[in-house]
Amino acid sequence: MTDISAADLDRLTAWDTPTICNALEITNPERRATGFTTGSMVCAFPELKPICGFARTATIRAVSPAARTAAENVASRQSYYEYVATGPGPTVVVIQDLDSEPGFGAFWGEVNTAIHKGLGALGVVTDGSIRDLDACAPGFQLVARKVGPSHAHVHLVDHGGQVNIFGMVVKDGDVVHADRHGAVVVPRDAVKKLPDAVELLTRREAVILEAARAPGFDIGKLKAAMGKSADIH
Repeated sequence: MTDISAADLDRLTAWDTPTICNALEITNPERRATGFTTGSMVCAFPELKPICGFARTATIRAVSPAARTAAENVASRQSYYEYVATGPGPTVVVIQDLDSEPGFGAFWGEVNTAIHKGLGALGVVTDGSIRDLDACAPGFQLVARKVGPSHAHVHLVDHGGQVNIFGMVVKDGDVVHADRHGAVVVPRDAVKKLPDAVELLTRREAVILEAARAPGFDIGKLKAAMGKSADIH
């Protein structure tokens, strides 16, 4: 991961996740229909800028208690926190809820947002639920399936493995970009190419937008603008 710096990731937060997806169609066209969330998600703080970081993955359940002793549960939680705190940052935590009713109990609230922010995480992407929205750590983003009131029997099952969040498959260390629209995995070889791809897209779109917003716009002017846009490289 050392070839990608925190500055490289921070630069990508200048653009929203749809723009990153658009740019990936230029840098990695084979990824046009994969690698992003496809379900409707709740963003706790849509006013925050996008987040981009290295994934820390885990799985949870909440409907039934863990089949472990209290001491084993504590050890599991501590091992997970050590995992989150280890390695390069910044990080984005990606947690899959394995229950048949995902989001029955919330792992995320006042305490865990404070802990994870303190350990260097920018936010979480999960198909589980979130709560304590008024008390969550300031600046920590949560993109989730839904909001709920209780944590029920929520407990960690495992961490560091592959997870699937609304069709987005994520492995430990993957680069994840997220905002109020959802999330996408950014291939490592695209991280430093994306700014140029975004600039190209912006120039292409500007020609069409300028024409569409000008007085007297019609289908003829649209076709002309589309032709000019396609010639921009």
